[in-house]
Amino acid sequence: MEKSFILHMLTTAKNLSPFDVNMAMDAGWVSAIPYTNVEASEVKGLIQDVIFSRSPKGLNRTGIFIGGRDSKQAKDMLKIAKNSMFSPFQVSVFADPSGAFTTAAGMVAAVEQELDKKFNTSFEGKDLLVLGGTGPVGQVASVLAAQAGANVKIIGRQLDKAQRIADLCNEEFGEGKIQITAGADSDKTEYIKTADVVFSTGAAGIELLNTEHISSASQLKVAADINAIPPSGISGLDPFHNGKAITGSTSGAVGLGALAIGNIKYKTQSRLLTQMIESNEPVYLHFEHAFEVAREIIKSIK
Repeated sequence: MEKSFILHMLTTAKNLSPFDVNMAMDAGWVSAIPYTNVEASEVKGLIQDVIFSRSPKGLNRTGIFIGGRDSKQAKDMLKIAKNSMFSPFQVSVFADPSGAFTTAAGMVAAVEQELDKKFNTSFEGKDLLVLGGTGPVGQVASVLAAQAGANVKIIGRQLDKAQRIADLCNEEFGEGKIQITAGADSDKTEYIKTADVVFSTGAAGIELLNTEHISSASQLKVAADINAIPPSGISGLDPFHNGKAITGSTSGAVGLGALAIGNIKYKTQSRLLTQMIESNEPVYLHFEHAFEVAREIIKSIK
């Protein structure tokens, strides 16, 4: 009898995300087993319990999903999981804390497409503001855009925290190959005047860019907002925006709302979960792999 497809789902949080469970089951995993409040020191033991309980053939139908709410923690746990295995006792692992990796990948890929389609350009050399960028989505979106050539500035209410996150993105996620800077929210009135792109990745229901900011953004080309709860994070942009002009923009900027971004995020996460099932060899997936898939999806639907 063939073994069933089992996905062991680890999270540092009190509860496992129901969204991730639904995504896993819809992607073809038969069982999604939760492990909550998991600490980094426990990962190796859990992984080795997984790999030694099935034959190598059965391990082809076994996977690990890493959730939680912290991007660095998730990447660290992914590394621990990978290093806890050896051939032929290996399974695929996918990290996507709070959906941040796939959400950020969907947003950056969608904006990249709009830059190309509407302005015949790319992220290369563009000035990008990441509002509310100290959270997991902002962190990963900043890294992906910087890797694509943008001059990224993470904006936060507290400059010292924004600087710590920028340093984290540069060294931990960007491996010292990118140079993201930081800025205070109190200075965004000046920053917006020279911004080409804006990501709004702050808490839901908080307007981060008002009408005055939009009208003064004389170079703005594309703005994206992951917030689906009113009010919008960006004035004049709603969740249904999918490349439409932003009300009040003097530069002809277009917007991408939460539902347009969420559609790409959903398809990206689904495809990566399916990839774990279909791959003949173990795969270890994080935000860079999500971005590759999001780019492919964007090309297929535009």
